Amino acid sequence: MTVTLISSLLSTILHNPLTTTAVVIIGFLFTHILLPYLLDPYSLRRLSIPGPTAAALSDLWLGYHSTNGHRSEVVHALHERYGRIVRIAPNHVSIASPEALQTIYAHGNGALKSNFYDAFVSIQRGLFNTRDRTEHTRKRKLVSHIFSQKSVLEFEPYIRIYVSELSEQWSRLYELALKGERGDEGQGQGGGWYGRDGRLWMDALPWCNYLAFDIIGDLAFGAPFGMIKACKDMAQIPASGPSADLADSKSEVRIKEIPAVKILNGRGEYSMSMGVLPPAYRPIAKKFPWFAAGAADVKALAGIAIMAVRKRLVAQEAGTLSVRKTDLLEKLQRGKDEDGKTMGREELTAEALTLLIAGSDTTSNSTCAILYHLARTPSAQAKLHAELDKAVPDLEALPMTVDDVKADRLPYLDACINEGLRIHSTSALGLPRLVPKGGMTVEGVTFPEGTVLSVPSYTIHRDTEVWGDDIEDFRPERWLGLDDDKKELVNKTFNPFSVGPRACVGRNLAYLELQIIVGSLVRRWDFVLEDGLEQEVGLFLHSFGILRILFVVLNISLFGVDSLHL
Repeated sequence: MTVTLISSLLSTILHNPLTTTAVVIIGFLFTHILLPYLLDPYSLRRLSIPGPTAAALSDLWLGYHSTNGHRSEVVHALHERYGRIVRIAPNHVSIASPEALQTIYAHGNGALKSNFYDAFVSIQRGLFNTRDRTEHTRKRKLVSHIFSQKSVLEFEPYIRIYVSELSEQWSRLYELALKGERGDEGQGQGGGWYGRDGRLWMDALPWCNYLAFDIIGDLAFGAPFGMIKACKDMAQIPASGPSADLADSKSEVRIKEIPAVKILNGRGEYSMSMGVLPPAYRPIAKKFPWFAAGAADVKALAGIAIMAVRKRLVAQEAGTLSVRKTDLLEKLQRGKDEDGKTMGREELTAEALTLLIAGSDTTSNSTCAILYHLARTPSAQAKLHAELDKAVPDLEALPMTVDDVKADRLPYLDACINEGLRIHSTSALGLPRLVPKGGMTVEGVTFPEGTVLSVPSYTIHRDTEVWGDDIEDFRPERWLGLDDDKKELVNKTFNPFSVGPRACVGRNLAYLELQIIVGSLVRRWDFVLEDGLEQEVGLFLHSFGILRILFVVLNISLFGVDSLHL
């Protein structure tokens, strides 16, 4: 009778679509959510790690906050509520302390990158998303030499070229703005540009994007993308898609134009969100429209690198490369691993893609963030103007040079840059690492092998014990006049480029760019916010760098040139 009852029940379930669906859903929830929580394989429940129940049950909680762009702020709010240690996923613990930063990302601790980085792979694994330690060591040997101090200094003249181009475009638009005209160049969140009350108003972020892309285009591939001159977001890719033959630079390839900045932002949002999902969920997620669009952006961005590398190698083979310079791609071609082997075409393109991503979006967002805070803090901007006026009295000498910004010559400029990077770090989220065999003890808690740990830069950059109570204020003075103990604590906590063996290899170049760009622009112009923008500051805090800043260019006679009105 029991067998008959069970058979009848199963027959009813299998022949009723709604019942079958309900059973499948319940089974999925039990198998993938409730059972792992009860089994507690990483002892996080037994260790009493605090955090939202939803985060302890499923990765979807963190995935949701990553998708909507507020992950850093949400995790920060959890730390304010629960303390230094917070559970943000079934197997992911966020730890906000300087000590944790030095422990989790330290040299030789055995902690590898988690599967979060798999979501960033397109052509093949590059330096950023390689998880294997041996392979990363090999790649770092091939890549790191191109960012030596000597190499970085070689790139200074080309950074200055595009800062000059940007200034020329702004000067042209200002002359039109004086006539009350408007246009759609530099189309941003607030539209294009317009003249009002004898001033030029525009969204600065698109222009910062154009500048960063043209600089990295020239430094990496030997030619800019041409965004500043075109006044728009554009790049070329193979019309057939990123699967175009990587090995053949002689065949004809049809091309099409795409918005590179838009594609890069879409790829970032996609990868950040996809990376927090378990690998088994990712193929399913790609079926949803938002993720499908992001996956298309990943392919398109790979196409930009493929096209840029192809054009560069075609010119090299044809002997039409400019004799004036060397670029990052040429240096990568010359790099050799321990076996004396150089990179193949596909690996070269993958590393070029890494350079493109690392050298564009991060630079533009950091530049715009610093300009935003200077505009929002007139007293700091006035102090910076005074320092720059004294250092570069002749505007004709702009853009600034390496000698202008060398160590300790412009301490307030460096303080402004550091303060901007503190508040708006481009790596604001915690970069996940896997606890190695034998476990890892952080903040007095021993985590078992396989646990994912991270330190959120957004939160440690707002640690009141390190930075003071005015953590949301832009106050460059907090970087000046530090005693040895305070300087050591600040250096242990400040994390704009990560730390340890996986830290950003291009940080010296990135910092030089910011010094030249911010110093040159602020020396020539005075930045202010559009009325009412203070209420929109929430846009600035998004994890993906969504930042809107409008500025007015005041009469440059204030800075020594009566013939120009910029």
